[in-house]
Amino acid sequence: MLAWLRLVRLPNLATAAADSLAGFLVVSRLTTIDWPPASCGLAVLASIAFYAAGVVLNDVCDLALDRAERPERPLPSGAIDPRFAALAGSVLMAIGAAAACGAALAAQSPWPALVGAAMTVAIWLYDRHAKATPAGPVVMGACRALNWILGMTAAGGPAAPWQWAIPAGMAIYVAGITLVARDEATRSRRAAVAAGGAAMAVGLAVTAGYVWGPTLLEGIVRTASLPATTWLACWGLLAASILVRVAQAVADPAAGRVRAAVGNAIMSLITLDAVLVLAACGERWALVVITLVAWFLLGRRLVSPT
Repeated sequence: MLAWLRLVRLPNLATAAADSLAGFLVVSRLTTIDWPPASCGLAVLASIAFYAAGVVLNDVCDLALDRAERPERPLPSGAIDPRFAALAGSVLMAIGAAAACGAALAAQSPWPALVGAAMTVAIWLYDRHAKATPAGPVVMGACRALNWILGMTAAGGPAAPWQWAIPAGMAIYVAGITLVARDEATRSRRAAVAAGGAAMAVGLAVTAGYVWGPTLLEGIVRTASLPATTWLACWGLLAASILVRVAQAVADPAAGRVRAAVGNAIMSLITLDAVLVLAACGERWALVVITLVAWFLLGRRLVSPT
């Protein structure tokens, strides 16, 4: 069981759930704590299944490389049969696709199903072809953007132009994380880590456009529960706490330090999602989203997120 939890990256599944849940909340702008509709639950299930499928099939495709660089992982160590892992990844992908179609039926919109189809293609493209190429970080970022859009379309959105800043910014941010993590098994190249950190900073700035865009261009000075300037200051502090860890990895790109920066950046996805929900829905739903950090932290005690 521990080998399977390691294979599906148990802690990171919380970030997938947080993205789609936050996407639904940002569009629906719920303020009262009620059980969300079926379209939301199915979108979250689809996100978790797609993420698990992606990382399982990633390890299947990387088996030869992992035998040389990461022999302790579940597949090269023999803890899990690679053929069974490939079957499990395909089943998880099918569950994700079925849940996305269910979300489309519940939302009475074809868009969640279409986004689910796009995620299937993006995951396959990354695992089979793009990962080792310069396009790899871009495709990985697209997967994360589609995860957000899956939750948004389950709520009938994106409904406002500024909501598109979130998936766009998150795509850039995750592309940066992917670039930082590219050589995490060994000593990384300082230039690659610095480039990834710069991309992460740009992504965080673009994502914050969800608030600063309307503030500058439309004169909207307040989010759901606090002034826009206060929210932007909170976002800036959170961004700084993430980028400081990356700066430390740039100064010393040893494997352990880079992995710590990557793990922190992945975990921070949940906090970033919660702060975005804070702007859209207020404190109550933001607290619901941020409780997913407990899932990440408990899961990290069992298996590594990277």
